[in-house]
Amino acid sequence: MGSPEPVTASTALLTDHYELTMLGSALADGTHARPCVFEVFARRLPDGRRYGVVAGTARVLDAIADFRFTDAELAQLEATAVVDDATLAWLADYEFAGDVDGYPEGELYFPGSPILTVTGSFGECVLLETLVLSILNHDSAIASAAARMSGAAHGRPIIEMGGRRTHEYAAVAAARAAYLAGFATTSNLEAGRRYGIPTRGTVAHAFMLLHDSEEAAFRAQVEKMGADTTLLVDTYDITAGIETAVRVAGPELGAIRIDSGDVGPLARRAREQLDSLGAKDTRIVVSGDLDEHAIAALRAEPVDAYGVGTSVVTGSGAPTAGMVYKLVEVDGKPVAKRSAHKESRGGRKSALRRHRGTGTAVEEVVWATSGAAPAPEANDRPLQIPLIRAGRPEPDLPTLDDARQRLRRGLVSLPWEGLKLSHGEPAIPTLFF
Repeated sequence: MGSPEPVTASTALLTDHYELTMLGSALADGTHARPCVFEVFARRLPDGRRYGVVAGTARVLDAIADFRFTDAELAQLEATAVVDDATLAWLADYEFAGDVDGYPEGELYFPGSPILTVTGSFGECVLLETLVLSILNHDSAIASAAARMSGAAHGRPIIEMGGRRTHEYAAVAAARAAYLAGFATTSNLEAGRRYGIPTRGTVAHAFMLLHDSEEAAFRAQVEKMGADTTLLVDTYDITAGIETAVRVAGPELGAIRIDSGDVGPLARRAREQLDSLGAKDTRIVVSGDLDEHAIAALRAEPVDAYGVGTSVVTGSGAPTAGMVYKLVEVDGKPVAKRSAHKESRGGRKSALRRHRGTGTAVEEVVWATSGAAPAPEANDRPLQIPLIRAGRPEPDLPTLDDARQRLRRGLVSLPWEGLKLSHGEPAIPTLFF
């Protein structure tokens, strides 16, 4: 039995069964053509988090541009009787022709922020819910966790190395989101190819065990990669491993990696030993089940770089951003859900972030565009930008590097307490005007 084809973001069957149920019913009574506005927002941040980071927007735009029902997908829907003939015919001609506005990647968000606004007919917009949410919820969760780790590292580089701890396709998106949020490199070669992210990597313990001795393994690696490589010194005894590494590579050895044990004290002793051997410029890289709290605890230790895997690709305990995709306007009139604990605010919205003269953010202001906008203040910054017009992406949209810079600026603008890793309220309040 052959393996299934990889699922990509452009696969139209990523839409959910219930979305096709709604479409078919709306086609039957003619409401599918009513002009609508859908909005993506998070009712709350993950427990204790003080800010969220928008990521995945560029992937959403690419996915919408490619979102078509191919003959094979239509045949599957017909064979399984998911839709009737009228719906099948409508899907055969599907192409999103509406507008999308939203927060650019790298922007911070808070509860109620209108992260993405999708405008068009009910039929064309409702099919995008699962597609949009699956990308934004995953990538924003990864970026939000990675930003906390980058902040905890306090300028020391972090290598993303979580490809073995998540789905093979999610790993590529996770590497992109982590890089957006400040990670320096990734070990994921496909992320490097697809997004231009710098890639780095060293050997695993299997390479060390392959050779008859630690010295033989080190010599093989140095002869191939040069003295500036990173040698893994904790396969057997770290003290002996460091001594052997410097003897083989010389004091010009690029780095050592410690992947197990109590890495703080181990890094301290390793630094002392390297210095005593004349390898004063050899860097120390640590890895092994690190998260933002472990990284923060190592800030005072002589660690030069971190390798992070499981915690970043799983959102460090918050694997989804909790975003929802809700209908907020029909025929220009606000509509809102009233269910307990799942309320929504009707009407298309816009948003700005208000700052003090010093540049510190003080609040997120959200208002319905059908009403009066808040009186402008000197240090207001609009948050939404046009992303798609009439089904086509806008020209000169922000790049991945733009997103990295935007996030850096955004984090600098937060009040000091907003950068704490401890549980707390959102860094700035959301004011609904």
